Amino acid sequence: MSNQSYLSICHQNKDGAVKNDTETSMPSAPIPINAGGREGNGKKKTRRAMPWMRFSRNGNTEVIECDTRTIMKRVSIPARDLRIRGPLFSSSSNILGREKSIIVNLENIKAIVTANEVLLLDPLRLQVLSIIDQLKKQFPQRNVPEDIQSSQEAEEGIQSELPFEFQVLESAFEVVCSFFDTRVTSLETEALPVLAELIEKVTRENLRIVRSLKSNLTCLIASVQKVKDEIEHLLDDDKDMAEFYLTRKVIQSQQEDVEDLEMLLEAYLIQVEGTRNKLHTMRKYIDDTEDYVKIKQKDKRNRSLVFKLMISRASFAISAGTLVVSLFGMNIPIPLYSTNGVFGYLVLGVFVMCIVLFMFTFGKAGWKKLL
Repeated sequence: MSNQSYLSICHQNKDGAVKNDTETSMPSAPIPINAGGREGNGKKKTRRAMPWMRFSRNGNTEVIECDTRTIMKRVSIPARDLRIRGPLFSSSSNILGREKSIIVNLENIKAIVTANEVLLLDPLRLQVLSIIDQLKKQFPQRNVPEDIQSSQEAEEGIQSELPFEFQVLESAFEVVCSFFDTRVTSLETEALPVLAELIEKVTRENLRIVRSLKSNLTCLIASVQKVKDEIEHLLDDDKDMAEFYLTRKVIQSQQEDVEDLEMLLEAYLIQVEGTRNKLHTMRKYIDDTEDYVKIKQKDKRNRSLVFKLMISRASFAISAGTLVVSLFGMNIPIPLYSTNGVFGYLVLGVFVMCIVLFMFTFGKAGWKKLL
């Protein structure tokens, strides 16, 4: 671009900043799906765009970047439902049914499901990629425009075994349950040898590993319990389950039963309960091992105390003999010193006295059940 044409577009203000006349005179463009939007004065609004994996019911996949407002308009949900992006909400498990979408937050899976597509947050996570692989098998890619088949596919979804939104939920539950099973198997493989070694020999390294295992086990039990509680919460209210029938809402079907969703939730509730029972069994085994180790440590401590008690009794008896010998060691003349052979009898008598005194104190302690 020449200098003359450039000057015809831009001019310089008093502060020396260059201002684009063409940009300020042009009206703001509509918000595209990969944009963050603009404010009315032409300045970019600071809204953070997040990567989402989009999978449509005709098998198309793409990674898009959308901010909160774009997602709200696209799936027709209020801002509070996007708490799945927040760090505080990420540790809990929730499944929320709305008028046109389902908000899913299960472990690392954070998704928004509609009757025609699913948006998955953090597309590079392993669990998200696993869901995409399963959905690709269930919904092979077809070269049909999505806007043409939206209502047609919705009607076919009612007649099929499960509608699109339920198959997404099933894939999410399957991936989460597989993740739990993998974690349980990993903990079992790591814990059993360490616990067996801890029973034979207590070391600081073994105690450190067991403590780490118990901490991981507690966190995993809490995660499994949250998923179980959420499934039970959905099963307790038929109105909440009715909100999940998005395909039925698209074709305005008057069916009121929730049997399909109820059977789906009950199947995974049984699976989650089985995983939780395995975890509780493992924790019980760890607790039993810790109790056994504590008993062994107490037994060793008791034996050490008994040994110290025996040493104390022996020291007391020897001290009594030392007292007698010390008395005879004084420079006080007595007739006993002039008696021939008295030294041997004196030493023997002191030795016998020490043994008798030791046996007496030891027996007294045993009679008092101190040993």
